[in-house]
Amino acid sequence: MSDVRAALGLSRPVNAVKATLADYYELSKPRIVYLLLITTVAAMIMASRGIPPLPLLFWTVLGGGLAAASAGAFNCVYDGDIDRLMRRTAMRPVPLGRISPRDGILYAAAIGAISLVILYVFVNPLAAWIALAGNVYYVLIYTIWLKRITPLNIVIGGAAGAVPPLVGWAAVTHQIGGPALGLFALIFLWTPPHFWALALMTENDYAKANVPMLPNVSGPERTKREIVYYSILLVAASLALYPLHVMGLLYFVAAAVLGGIFLFDAFQTWRVGTNVAARRLFKYSLLYLALMCLTMVIDRIVA
Repeated sequence: MSDVRAALGLSRPVNAVKATLADYYELSKPRIVYLLLITTVAAMIMASRGIPPLPLLFWTVLGGGLAAASAGAFNCVYDGDIDRLMRRTAMRPVPLGRISPRDGILYAAAIGAISLVILYVFVNPLAAWIALAGNVYYVLIYTIWLKRITPLNIVIGGAAGAVPPLVGWAAVTHQIGGPALGLFALIFLWTPPHFWALALMTENDYAKANVPMLPNVSGPERTKREIVYYSILLVAASLALYPLHVMGLLYFVAAAVLGGIFLFDAFQTWRVGTNVAARRLFKYSLLYLALMCLTMVIDRIVA
């Protein structure tokens, strides 16, 4: 069958279309999109105290996913010059020349506009404006302004990644509530130790690209101490949601266990100081965020 398709000249166009779609998919930073959507859905379930109406869930996930993909695509296009200098990002579509900056910008703008329309029409205006504000913050404040001038880029820019729970909560309630703000705070404080652990593993990459990440500006030792400090703040903030009556006892117990593991890995990264320890913290930080979302959902429904 493949020989017949080749003889008819069909295989090459089909393969080219698949390759192009794969490039645009990668341009959207899909792994980050999935992580952000987990926090969006968690906020929606908490706001509904159960599964929200399926049409609302569908349109919010679709609109939120396209919004996150738009921001990721803008980031990839703007950072094309530094991405080609770093081993971790050199195989992205823009550095490879598989997608031109012009086409990448058009794609990002198109799906960003579609996401705004979907959220505004099928969800509600508040959710649409919050998502748009998060994208503007990520593209203008983090990507264009902060990333190349200060090692605090991740600290300040982390607010953009904390916006999706606000979108999810607003989608259900047409307002912003305490649990969503609690999840916003957790993601904001989670971002620095998560990305600094990654930066410790790829310190030379950022130095080659002249990106002022904390390890190549202040050194690995300072970075490891900052990871510990922010991890303590993260766990303290997560536990504070219980006495503030935002979350219940079930959440408090789970947050204490999950936070204890996070602190152990953070201290190990500081004490041991190897890439293996940093990688362990980086991987666990992803699991930690997902499990914290799940814990908040269960606590909200049960309570």
